[in-house]
Amino acid sequence: MTMTTPSAVSQKTPHYLQSSARGQYVILLVGFAAFFFLPYLLPASAQPIVVRTLIFAIMAVGWNLMSGFGGMFSFGHAVFFGIGAYTDAYLLAQTGLSPWTAMVIGAGLSAGVGVLIAFLCLRYKLSGSYFALATFAFAQMFLLIAQNTGFLNKTEGINIPLLPEESWAMMQFSQDSKNYYWIPLVLLALSLAVTIWYINSRPGQFTQAIRDDATATEALGINAMKYQLTTVALSCAITAIAGTFYAQYYLFVGPAQAFGLTVSTDALIPAVIGGVGTIWGPLIGAAVVGPLSELVAGILRDPPVFLEFLSGTSGLDVAIYAVLLIVIVIFLPKGIYGTIRERLRK
Repeated sequence: MTMTTPSAVSQKTPHYLQSSARGQYVILLVGFAAFFFLPYLLPASAQPIVVRTLIFAIMAVGWNLMSGFGGMFSFGHAVFFGIGAYTDAYLLAQTGLSPWTAMVIGAGLSAGVGVLIAFLCLRYKLSGSYFALATFAFAQMFLLIAQNTGFLNKTEGINIPLLPEESWAMMQFSQDSKNYYWIPLVLLALSLAVTIWYINSRPGQFTQAIRDDATATEALGINAMKYQLTTVALSCAITAIAGTFYAQYYLFVGPAQAFGLTVSTDALIPAVIGGVGTIWGPLIGAAVVGPLSELVAGILRDPPVFLEFLSGTSGLDVAIYAVLLIVIVIFLPKGIYGTIRERLRK
Protein backbone atom coordinates (compact mmCIF):
# COMPACT_ATOMS: atom_id res chain seq x y z
CA MET A 1 0.00 0.00 0.00
CA THR A 2 1.44 3.39 -1.05
CA MET A 3 1.05 6.40 1.22
CA THR A 4 0.48 9.84 -0.29
CA THR A 5 2.55 12.60 1.24
CA PRO A 6 1.42 16.23 1.49
CA SER A 7 4.11 17.28 -0.98
CA ALA A 8 2.81 14.83 -3.55
CA VAL A 9 -0.79 15.81 -2.98
CA SER A 10 -0.04 19.51 -3.38
CA GLN A 11 1.25 19.26 -6.92
CA LYS A 12 -2.10 19.95 -8.57
CA THR A 13 -5.33 21.66 -7.56
CA PRO A 14 -8.33 19.29 -7.82
CA HIS A 15 -10.78 19.85 -10.66
CA TYR A 16 -13.69 20.67 -8.37
CA LEU A 17 -11.70 23.50 -6.78
CA GLN A 18 -10.80 24.88 -10.20
CA SER A 19 -14.48 24.84 -11.18
CA SER A 20 -15.47 26.51 -7.93
CA ALA A 21 -12.89 29.25 -8.43
CA ARG A 22 -14.05 29.86 -12.01
CA GLY A 23 -17.64 30.31 -10.83
CA GLN A 24 -16.56 32.73 -8.13
CA TYR A 25 -14.46 34.72 -10.59
CA VAL A 26 -17.47 34.99 -12.92
CA ILE A 27 -19.63 36.33 -10.07
CA LEU A 28 -16.88 38.78 -9.15
CA LEU A 29 -16.54 40.02 -12.74
CA VAL A 30 -20.29 40.46 -13.18
CA GLY A 31 -20.59 42.25 -9.85
CA PHE A 32 -17.67 44.53 -10.63
CA ALA A 33 -19.16 45.46 -14.01
CA ALA A 34 -22.54 46.20 -12.40
CA PHE A 35 -21.17 48.36 -9.59
CA PHE A 36 -18.74 50.19 -11.87
CA PHE A 37 -21.58 52.41 -13.09
CA LEU A 38 -23.12 53.01 -9.64
CA PRO A 39 -21.73 56.60 -9.32
CA TYR A 40 -23.84 57.64 -12.30
CA LEU A 41 -27.01 56.48 -10.55
CA LEU A 42 -26.40 57.95 -7.09
CA PRO A 43 -26.44 61.61 -6.02
CA ALA A 44 -23.04 63.16 -5.32
CA SER A 45 -23.93 63.40 -1.62
CA ALA A 46 -24.04 59.60 -1.41
CA GLN A 47 -20.49 59.08 -2.66
CA PRO A 48 -18.75 59.49 0.75
CA ILE A 49 -21.04 56.81 2.18
CA VAL A 50 -20.28 54.44 -0.68
CA VAL A 51 -16.54 55.09 -0.42
CA ARG A 52 -16.61 54.43 3.32
CA THR A 53 -18.54 51.23 2.66
CA LEU A 54 -15.90 50.08 0.18
CA ILE A 55 -13.15 50.75 2.74
CA PHE A 56 -15.09 48.66 5.28
CA ALA A 57 -15.43 45.91 2.68
CA ILE A 58 -11.68 45.76 1.92
CA MET A 59 -10.90 45.64 5.64
CA ALA A 60 -13.47 42.90 6.18
CA VAL A 61 -12.12 40.82 3.29
CA GLY A 62 -8.64 41.07 4.80
CA TRP A 63 -9.85 40.20 8.30
CA ASN A 64 -11.96 37.31 7.00
CA LEU A 65 -9.02 35.71 5.22
CA MET A 66 -7.09 35.40 8.49
CA SER A 67 -9.90 34.94 10.99
CA GLY A 68 -12.61 33.29 8.90
CA PHE A 69 -10.70 30.99 6.56
CA GLY A 70 -7.58 30.81 8.74
CA GLY A 71 -9.36 30.41 12.08
CA MET A 72 -7.06 32.92 13.83
CA PHE A 73 -9.51 35.39 15.33
CA SER A 74 -7.99 38.86 15.35
CA PHE A 75 -9.17 41.73 17.48
CA GLY A 76 -6.23 43.89 16.49
CA HIS A 77 -6.44 44.43 12.74
CA ALA A 78 -6.09 48.14 13.42
CA VAL A 79 -2.34 47.45 13.55
CA PHE A 80 -2.21 46.53 9.88
CA PHE A 81 -4.67 49.20 8.76
CA GLY A 82 -2.68 51.81 10.68
CA ILE A 83 0.67 50.70 9.26
CA GLY A 84 -0.70 51.15 5.75
CA ALA A 85 -2.16 54.56 6.56
CA TYR A 86 0.88 55.90 8.38
CA THR A 87 3.35 54.54 5.81
CA ASP A 88 1.51 56.37 3.06
CA ALA A 89 1.07 59.62 4.99
CA TYR A 90 4.67 59.75 6.26
CA LEU A 91 6.37 58.86 2.97
CA LEU A 92 4.21 61.24 0.97
CA ALA A 93 4.56 64.16 3.42
CA GLN A 94 8.30 63.71 3.97
CA THR A 95 9.59 62.47 0.62
CA GLY A 96 6.82 63.11 -1.90
CA LEU A 97 6.70 59.40 -2.75
CA SER A 98 3.75 58.28 -4.86
CA PRO A 99 0.91 56.74 -2.82
CA TRP A 100 0.88 53.77 -5.20
CA THR A 101 4.45 52.95 -4.22
CA ALA A 102 3.72 53.69 -0.57
CA MET A 103 0.77 51.28 -0.80
CA VAL A 104 3.09 48.45 -1.81
CA ILE A 105 5.62 49.35 0.90
CA GLY A 106 2.88 49.62 3.53
CA ALA A 107 1.42 46.25 2.50
CA GLY A 108 4.86 44.66 2.80
CA LEU A 109 5.55 46.22 6.20
CA SER A 110 2.12 45.22 7.44
CA ALA A 111 2.58 41.64 6.24
CA GLY A 112 5.95 41.48 8.00
CA VAL A 113 4.58 42.83 11.28
CA GLY A 114 1.57 40.53 11.05
CA VAL A 115 3.74 37.47 10.48
CA LEU A 116 5.91 38.42 13.47
CA ILE A 117 2.89 38.89 15.75
CA ALA A 118 1.28 35.66 14.57
CA PHE A 119 4.55 33.75 14.90
CA LEU A 120 4.93 34.84 18.52
CA CYS A 121 1.32 33.90 19.28
CA LEU A 122 1.50 30.53 17.54
CA ARG A 123 4.97 29.78 18.87
CA TYR A 124 3.63 30.03 22.41
CA LYS A 125 0.46 28.09 21.55
CA LEU A 126 -2.00 30.97 21.89
CA SER A 127 -5.34 30.20 20.27
CA GLY A 128 -8.99 31.19 20.47
CA SER A 129 -9.69 34.00 22.91
CA TYR A 130 -6.03 34.14 23.98
CA PHE A 131 -4.94 34.79 20.40
CA ALA A 132 -7.61 37.48 20.05
CA LEU A 133 -6.51 39.18 23.28
CA ALA A 134 -2.88 39.10 22.15
CA THR A 135 -3.74 40.85 18.87
CA PHE A 136 -5.78 43.41 20.81
CA ALA A 137 -2.78 44.06 23.08
CA PHE A 138 -0.53 44.65 20.07
CA ALA A 139 -3.07 47.10 18.61
CA GLN A 140 -3.08 49.08 21.86
CA MET A 141 0.71 49.03 21.88
CA PHE A 142 0.86 50.50 18.38
CA LEU A 143 -1.68 53.13 19.39
CA LEU A 144 0.56 54.22 22.27
CA ILE A 145 3.63 54.20 20.02
CA ALA A 146 1.92 56.44 17.48
CA GLN A 147 0.75 58.82 20.21
CA ASN A 148 4.25 59.21 21.60
CA THR A 149 6.49 59.13 18.52
CA GLY A 150 7.87 62.48 17.43
CA PHE A 151 8.40 61.87 13.72
CA LEU A 152 4.77 60.71 13.51
CA ASN A 153 3.63 64.01 15.08
CA LYS A 154 2.37 62.19 18.17
CA THR A 155 -1.32 62.87 18.85
CA GLU A 156 -1.53 65.55 16.14
CA GLY A 157 -1.16 63.02 13.34
CA ILE A 158 0.02 63.66 9.80
CA ASN A 159 -1.66 65.87 7.23
CA ILE A 160 -1.11 64.91 3.61
CA PRO A 161 -0.24 67.98 1.49
CA LEU A 162 -3.10 69.09 -0.74
CA LEU A 163 -2.07 69.49 -4.38
CA PRO A 164 -3.32 72.42 -6.48
CA GLU A 165 -4.44 70.10 -9.28
CA GLU A 166 -5.63 66.54 -9.75
CA SER A 167 -3.01 63.84 -10.08
CA TRP A 168 -3.32 60.12 -10.72
CA ALA A 169 0.31 59.62 -9.73
CA MET A 170 -0.36 61.16 -6.31
CA MET A 171 -3.92 59.77 -6.04
CA GLN A 172 -5.48 63.19 -5.46
CA PHE A 173 -8.63 64.43 -7.13
CA SER A 174 -11.46 66.84 -6.46
CA GLN A 175 -13.54 65.69 -3.51
CA ASP A 176 -16.51 64.67 -5.67
CA SER A 177 -14.40 62.88 -8.27
CA LYS A 178 -15.69 59.44 -9.26
CA ASN A 179 -12.09 58.24 -9.14
CA TYR A 180 -12.45 58.09 -5.36
CA TYR A 181 -15.14 55.48 -5.93
CA TRP A 182 -13.50 53.50 -8.71
CA ILE A 183 -10.11 53.14 -7.00
CA PRO A 184 -11.40 51.35 -3.87
CA LEU A 185 -13.79 49.35 -6.06
CA VAL A 186 -10.83 48.03 -8.06
CA LEU A 187 -8.83 47.42 -4.85
CA LEU A 188 -11.78 45.49 -3.41
CA ALA A 189 -12.12 43.41 -6.59
CA LEU A 190 -8.40 42.58 -6.52
CA SER A 191 -8.61 41.67 -2.83
CA LEU A 192 -11.50 39.32 -3.55
CA ALA A 193 -9.66 37.83 -6.54
CA VAL A 194 -6.64 37.10 -4.32
CA THR A 195 -8.92 35.56 -1.69
CA ILE A 196 -10.69 33.36 -4.24
CA TRP A 197 -7.37 32.22 -5.67
CA TYR A 198 -5.89 31.49 -2.27
CA ILE A 199 -8.74 29.59 -0.63
CA ASN A 200 -9.11 27.38 -3.72
CA SER A 201 -5.37 26.70 -3.90
CA ARG A 202 -3.64 23.87 -2.07
CA PRO A 203 -2.11 26.22 0.55
CA GLY A 204 -5.55 27.69 1.17
CA GLN A 205 -7.10 24.25 1.50
CA PHE A 206 -4.41 23.25 3.97
CA THR A 207 -5.07 26.44 5.93
CA GLN A 208 -8.77 25.63 6.22
CA ALA A 209 -7.97 22.06 7.21
CA ILE A 210 -5.67 23.38 9.95
CA ARG A 211 -8.48 25.66 11.12
CA ASP A 212 -10.86 22.70 11.37
CA ASP A 213 -8.42 20.24 12.99
CA ALA A 214 -4.83 21.31 13.50
CA THR A 215 -3.83 18.06 15.20
CA ALA A 216 -5.02 15.88 12.33
CA THR A 217 -3.36 18.01 9.63
CA GLU A 218 -0.06 18.09 11.49
CA ALA A 219 -0.27 14.30 11.87
CA LEU A 220 -0.33 14.13 8.06
CA GLY A 221 2.97 15.98 7.94
CA ILE A 222 1.57 19.40 6.99
CA ASN A 223 3.55 22.34 8.38
CA ALA A 224 0.70 24.19 10.09
CA MET A 225 2.61 27.32 11.02
CA LYS A 226 3.92 27.80 7.47
CA TYR A 227 0.45 27.95 5.96
CA GLN A 228 -1.02 29.96 8.84
CA LEU A 229 1.68 32.62 8.49
CA THR A 230 1.15 32.78 4.73
CA THR A 231 -2.54 33.44 5.35
CA VAL A 232 -1.71 36.11 7.92
CA ALA A 233 0.64 37.87 5.50
CA LEU A 234 -2.02 38.09 2.78
CA SER A 235 -4.65 39.25 5.29
CA CYS A 236 -2.44 42.01 6.70
CA ALA A 237 -1.37 43.22 3.25
CA ILE A 238 -5.00 43.59 2.14
CA THR A 239 -5.91 45.46 5.32
CA ALA A 240 -2.93 47.81 4.87
CA ILE A 241 -4.14 48.66 1.36
CA ALA A 242 -7.43 49.82 2.88
CA GLY A 243 -5.43 52.00 5.29
CA THR A 244 -3.45 53.57 2.46
CA PHE A 245 -6.56 54.53 0.56
CA TYR A 246 -8.18 55.85 3.75
CA ALA A 247 -5.24 58.22 4.28
CA GLN A 248 -5.40 59.39 0.66
CA TYR A 249 -9.14 59.96 0.74
CA TYR A 250 -9.26 61.90 4.00
CA LEU A 251 -5.75 63.44 3.58
CA PHE A 252 -5.08 62.90 7.27
CA VAL A 253 -4.22 60.11 9.65
CA GLY A 254 -3.87 60.22 13.43
CA PRO A 255 -3.38 57.58 16.13
CA ALA A 256 -7.10 57.11 16.79
CA GLN A 257 -7.99 56.96 13.10
CA ALA A 258 -5.24 54.41 12.43
CA PHE A 259 -4.91 52.25 15.53
CA GLY A 260 -8.06 52.95 17.55
CA LEU A 261 -10.31 50.20 18.86
CA THR A 262 -13.09 51.16 16.44
CA VAL A 263 -10.77 50.44 13.50
CA SER A 264 -10.47 46.81 14.57
CA THR A 265 -14.22 46.52 15.04
CA ASP A 266 -14.79 48.12 11.63
CA ALA A 267 -12.78 45.25 10.15
CA LEU A 268 -14.46 42.36 11.95
CA ILE A 269 -18.09 43.48 12.30
CA PRO A 270 -18.95 43.43 8.56
CA ALA A 271 -17.49 39.95 8.22
CA VAL A 272 -19.36 38.64 11.28
CA ILE A 273 -22.65 40.21 10.15
CA GLY A 274 -22.29 38.98 6.57
CA GLY A 275 -20.83 35.57 7.29
CA VAL A 276 -17.39 34.58 8.57
CA GLY A 277 -15.46 32.17 6.37
CA THR A 278 -17.43 33.00 3.21
CA ILE A 279 -16.35 34.89 0.09
CA TRP A 280 -19.30 37.24 -0.19
CA GLY A 281 -20.30 37.61 3.46
CA PRO A 282 -17.94 40.54 4.19
CA LEU A 283 -19.42 42.47 1.25
CA ILE A 284 -22.97 42.03 2.52
CA GLY A 285 -21.89 42.98 6.02
CA ALA A 286 -20.11 46.10 4.74
CA ALA A 287 -23.24 47.05 2.79
CA VAL A 288 -25.10 47.01 6.12
CA VAL A 289 -22.45 48.65 8.32
CA GLY A 290 -21.40 51.43 5.92
CA PRO A 291 -24.80 53.15 5.56
CA LEU A 292 -25.64 52.35 9.20
CA SER A 293 -22.54 54.16 10.47
CA GLU A 294 -23.45 57.22 8.42
CA LEU A 295 -27.04 57.08 9.68
CA VAL A 296 -25.84 57.00 13.29
CA ALA A 297 -23.43 59.87 12.66
CA GLY A 298 -26.27 61.88 11.10
CA ILE A 299 -28.51 61.28 14.11
CA LEU A 300 -25.77 62.46 16.46
CA ARG A 301 -25.13 65.59 14.37
CA ASP A 302 -28.76 66.57 13.92
CA PRO A 303 -31.11 64.35 15.93
CA PRO A 304 -34.90 64.56 15.57
CA VAL A 305 -36.79 66.16 18.43
CA PHE A 306 -37.60 62.89 20.21
CA LEU A 307 -33.88 61.90 20.11
CA GLU A 308 -32.36 65.23 21.12
CA PHE A 309 -30.91 63.62 24.24
CA LEU A 310 -28.52 61.68 21.94
CA SER A 311 -26.92 64.83 20.51
CA GLY A 312 -23.14 64.66 20.86
CA THR A 313 -23.24 61.23 22.48
CA SER A 314 -20.12 59.19 21.85
CA GLY A 315 -20.07 55.43 21.50
CA LEU A 316 -23.61 55.15 20.12
CA ASP A 317 -22.33 53.44 16.98
CA VAL A 318 -20.53 50.82 19.08
CA ALA A 319 -23.70 50.20 21.11
CA ILE A 320 -25.76 49.74 17.93
CA TYR A 321 -23.14 47.38 16.48
CA ALA A 322 -23.24 45.37 19.71
CA VAL A 323 -27.01 45.02 19.55
CA LEU A 324 -26.82 44.11 15.86
CA LEU A 325 -24.19 41.47 16.56
CA ILE A 326 -26.30 39.96 19.35
CA VAL A 327 -29.30 39.75 17.02
CA ILE A 328 -27.19 38.20 14.25
CA VAL A 329 -25.64 35.63 16.59
CA ILE A 330 -29.06 34.62 17.96
CA PHE A 331 -31.09 34.51 14.76
CA LEU A 332 -28.45 34.19 12.02
CA PRO A 333 -25.53 32.41 13.69
CA LYS A 334 -23.60 32.07 10.43
CA GLY A 335 -24.20 35.64 9.33
CA ILE A 336 -26.64 36.91 6.73
CA TYR A 337 -25.02 35.29 3.70
CA GLY A 338 -23.86 32.18 5.51
CA THR A 339 -27.31 31.44 6.94
CA ILE A 340 -29.11 32.07 3.63
CA ARG A 341 -26.65 29.84 1.78
CA GLU A 342 -27.12 27.04 4.29
CA ARG A 343 -30.91 27.19 4.11
CA LEU A 344 -30.89 27.21 0.30
CA ARG A 345 -28.71 24.10 0.29
CA LYS A 346 -31.29 22.31 2.45
